[in-house]
Amino acid sequence: MHSIHKKSLGAFAAGLLAATAFAQDAASSPAAATPLARLPYTPVLDVSSMDKSVDPCTDFFQYSCGGWQKNNPIPADQSRWDVYSKMEQDNRRVLWGILDRFATQTDGRTVSQQKIGDAFAACTNESLTQQLGARPMKPELDLIAGMKSKKDLPAVLATLQLNSGDDGLFFNFGSAQDYADSTREIAFATQGGLGMPDRDYYFKTDANAKMLREKYVAHVAHMFQLMGDSEADAKAHADTVMSIETALAKGSMNEVEQRDPRHLFHPANERKLQSFTPSFDWKPFLAGMGLPGNDRFNVSQPKFFQTLDFQLRMRKLDEIKTYLRWHVAHVSAPFLSKPFVDENFDYYRKTLRGVTQVAPLWQRCVVLVDNQIGEALGQEFVKENFGPELKAKTLHMTRQIQAAMENEIRNLDWMGPQTKTKALEKLHGMVDKIGYPDNWRDYSALDIKRDDLLGNVQRGDAFEAHRQLAKIGKPVDHTEWGMTPPTVNAYYDAQMNDINFPAGVLQPPLFDAKLDDAPNYGNTGGTIGHELTHGFDDEGRQFDATGNLKNWWTPKDAAEFDKRTTCLTDQYGKYIVVDDVHINSKLTLGEDLADFGGLVLAIAAWKMEMAAHPAPQSIDGFTPDQRFFIGMAQWACSNDRPEQLRLNAATNPHSPNKYRVNGLVANFKEFETAFSCKPGQPMAPVNRCHVW
Repeated sequence: MHSIHKKSLGAFAAGLLAATAFAQDAASSPAAATPLARLPYTPVLDVSSMDKSVDPCTDFFQYSCGGWQKNNPIPADQSRWDVYSKMEQDNRRVLWGILDRFATQTDGRTVSQQKIGDAFAACTNESLTQQLGARPMKPELDLIAGMKSKKDLPAVLATLQLNSGDDGLFFNFGSAQDYADSTREIAFATQGGLGMPDRDYYFKTDANAKMLREKYVAHVAHMFQLMGDSEADAKAHADTVMSIETALAKGSMNEVEQRDPRHLFHPANERKLQSFTPSFDWKPFLAGMGLPGNDRFNVSQPKFFQTLDFQLRMRKLDEIKTYLRWHVAHVSAPFLSKPFVDENFDYYRKTLRGVTQVAPLWQRCVVLVDNQIGEALGQEFVKENFGPELKAKTLHMTRQIQAAMENEIRNLDWMGPQTKTKALEKLHGMVDKIGYPDNWRDYSALDIKRDDLLGNVQRGDAFEAHRQLAKIGKPVDHTEWGMTPPTVNAYYDAQMNDINFPAGVLQPPLFDAKLDDAPNYGNTGGTIGHELTHGFDDEGRQFDATGNLKNWWTPKDAAEFDKRTTCLTDQYGKYIVVDDVHINSKLTLGEDLADFGGLVLAIAAWKMEMAAHPAPQSIDGFTPDQRFFIGMAQWACSNDRPEQLRLNAATNPHSPNKYRVNGLVANFKEFETAFSCKPGQPMAPVNRCHVW
């Protein structure tokens, strides 16, 4: 569950690496080695997942999830394992069945079925991939080698960026809605160029950070050796890469700075854009991207581009070529032969996340097809797994949540009438997207071959890049989705002012239209409320009803809001993630606020539903209110590796799941009443935060 900020180009290789965090190792779970025709059933509230020996008023997360943690150890190919991961795995096994059918059954396929089937066939043709080795990278490596001077860089970089979808080639470039006029799309130039997870990884001085840097340089050197460089040259080239990336990192914004959209809005015409990088000629780059003459840009981080310009001026041509070679290899590695896959895995999954085993090939291939041709694959998924009854039930709950939000806004004692009017305007303008898009994406122009894995990936990236860039100067398409239908997630888009719930997340054990309402409202009701609240969190509240970056708060009301959010940053900042690492509560504030608002709204909607029906009975010894809260908690049941917790503490805007439960319920009198907690117990503190 999260809000998303649209980025220009989809980093499919990086996305594949991240998404395989959900993959289940076939060796650790034999059942996962077979595809599914339909999704299996797991209840939204599972009593066997609980540990009733724990006092719910002391540790509600452990009470609700202790049994789940014991029964669900982290598989060897995972950095973490949770309810969402298992559900994602089940969805992928269904997708596997679909893809396997269209990969082998070549007669009578539609154009979309041909695309997804042939893409899966190419990805799973392991013998051909091993046979080809590093050869699929040759066209791009030859392009780099053919550069005669630095003046060739802009045109070469345009080709590489189009084909890679990676934000590791000096900077990122694409399209997004104009912050000043959300009805139109403009070009965005944003920071990039780093191979480590975050800019702070280049500068932290603790022992773990130093170890990660040393292993990163060794990893880069190993990749150069796999490309044919001598050991000595590979080491020197890795040092060059690290030097350039460290310099770029120094000019980059950190994660917290990027949470404020006002820090990221710097409109420019081509002349101003050029002034940031005198050494980089934007005209051939824009021509290569298919945007000659474009004159409206947002330069998200001007300081970064000034830093980039300095690097381009001071670096020799061979150093620039070395840097580009590394990033081509980096983004290509997951789709090459086993030595590249293993080397890539060793650093990005094993070292950074503690994973001990590469995900099965079928899992990686399902993720790839979903990333690149996801709406074609999603069409097949929803045929069997998302009916009109489920959509109607979700829409009913969503409208109750919105009614609850309207009531909350009208009755806030700290918000004045002027701000309330604007807040209600924004709420009433919010669009609900449930299940899947009304208009499916057309992939007929995408060339997919059964014997060209990396070529398919590159053409898929180029297809998506051109699709995004073609939006520039045109009206915004409000029917478009940012997630594919099988995705187990949801999001709020501040500029679209819409909340989006793919079919993949509206399934048991997260939502079950046939179960009693209490756990459904605690779980999915809380998720709907969470996404809706993102429209009013510390970031979302800066956009108005039409998605423009515009301050619609009176100074007094803004100060009152900040005062209440400070309570949450103080609360969550005290929680320890792992070892001596605390939650970076300024980074997690938006998600913590959304969790808080989501539960406020879910409780209100649950009360509306109860008022409209006969009083529900206790089930399995739990009252309806207790079932509501247990359902709310059990979406978060999880196990994490220490390495993953440490990485998330630096880069993830979500708090660890334990505190997304315990830190949350500790602020609610309704929870204290439901479980008869005594004031002063850990889950029933005397002082609570109050926002909505």
